[in-house]
Amino acid sequence: MIGTRKLILALAFPLALSGCVTDAEYSRKEAGFTSVANKTATVTAKETVWIQNQNQARSAAAQVKSLLPRTKPLDVETAVQIALLNNKGLQAAYADLGDSAADAWQSTMFLNPTVSIGTTGMGAPGLEAFKTIEGMIATNILALATKNRDVSIADTRFRQAQLTAAVKTLQVAADTRRAWIAAVASWENVGHLQRAQATADAASELAEKLGETGAMTKGAQAREHVFVAELTGETAKARLSARLAKEELTRLMGLWGSDLDYQVPNSLSPLPKSVIRRDTIEAEALRNRIDLQIAKLDLEATAKSYGLTEATRYVTDLDILTGFETEREIEDDEKKTRTTAQVELEFAIPIFDTGKARMRKSELAYMRAANLLAEKAVNVRSEARSAYEAYRSNYDIARHYRNSVVPLRTKVEEESLLTYNGMISNTFELLTDTRDKINSILLSVNAKRDFWLAEADLAPAIYGGGATKASAETEVATASESSAGGGH
Repeated sequence: MIGTRKLILALAFPLALSGCVTDAEYSRKEAGFTSVANKTATVTAKETVWIQNQNQARSAAAQVKSLLPRTKPLDVETAVQIALLNNKGLQAAYADLGDSAADAWQSTMFLNPTVSIGTTGMGAPGLEAFKTIEGMIATNILALATKNRDVSIADTRFRQAQLTAAVKTLQVAADTRRAWIAAVASWENVGHLQRAQATADAASELAEKLGETGAMTKGAQAREHVFVAELTGETAKARLSARLAKEELTRLMGLWGSDLDYQVPNSLSPLPKSVIRRDTIEAEALRNRIDLQIAKLDLEATAKSYGLTEATRYVTDLDILTGFETEREIEDDEKKTRTTAQVELEFAIPIFDTGKARMRKSELAYMRAANLLAEKAVNVRSEARSAYEAYRSNYDIARHYRNSVVPLRTKVEEESLLTYNGMISNTFELLTDTRDKINSILLSVNAKRDFWLAEADLAPAIYGGGATKASAETEVATASESSAGGGH
């Protein structure tokens, strides 16, 4: 009876310690997501959700359905909002946040004690001559001593995971905005080429009729026909680029099935009357860039890990063993029982491993994190300057095409048409001027697209989320440039 009581007390000691831990904030289901949603909402002015059950999934799907326009084109702000509600990769990032919260929650719990019970004895069956009952509980004392440091490191990593989820949210928003701009610009190119196609078709038919009357040579007719054929190829290529650009937007918004029937506008918004001045964009970026904050937290966590390694340099395992030993024996036909308590301390003797290698690895990890943070700060400043320079320069370029190049090309074509009608110039000269005007218009559209893309890159340069751009955007831009320069 005494042995049983001691065993219960021995078990209760470590279990009572673990009972001191209360439910942490990151043990809740939102797991820090509220902080992510609030931080990203200040930048995007959009709502984002973490879907964790069927009811939430149905609610988000219904919201996406209500946002998708059926009778008008999809605007950029609605596209971004749909992506934040419906992008599955973003939901995976939020699950990673929950996983980090679970790790942080786990760190607040004590290690379970190890319990062992055994018996030893000797004598004939049914005639107990000698028997020993042993019970032992092992508890890692070093883990208890370093508990606060472990929790602090886990909490820092959890805050880092929150910022990582926020960066992913901003990246999805920025990529969706870029994809929408690329898609609209591509369809605007298609529209200009289709209008040029209609004019070229009419000229080709006229050339054929003039050839039948002998008023136009076969060479002149061939020039008209080949211009139409080449323009048809360019239009088909531009239409393909536009469809691929729209598909990229569709992927980012997570749409499929009947939701693919949405339409985008046929042209981008006109250039603004003036550009935004950002004289302090470097300071804004250093103050607000979330990826820079992640790097700071990484340095903080590494520093704490370095301190933990230093604290456990010589002794990595320190176990206290508490228990009892009960001996039963028969002496002079009388059963006697003796129970003794046991307390043992186990630890590794640092004869061979003095912890120097682990200390060196921790020191190098800290130096690495410090240098990465310094590099990140330099890059953030440079990226902010580059983003504003691209924004400012692309505005000037787009305005130059709009105000100078396109009007001059239009004037040249009008004059060429007048001289052609007056039999002063030939068909080949008129075709050349018409092709040059089409190319100038396409270059003007691409310049306007580049400006709006640069404008979309300003927010990621200041707040983060612009590290990677959609690959299809580059492909569409390259295809458009190639289409625009096809006549040279």
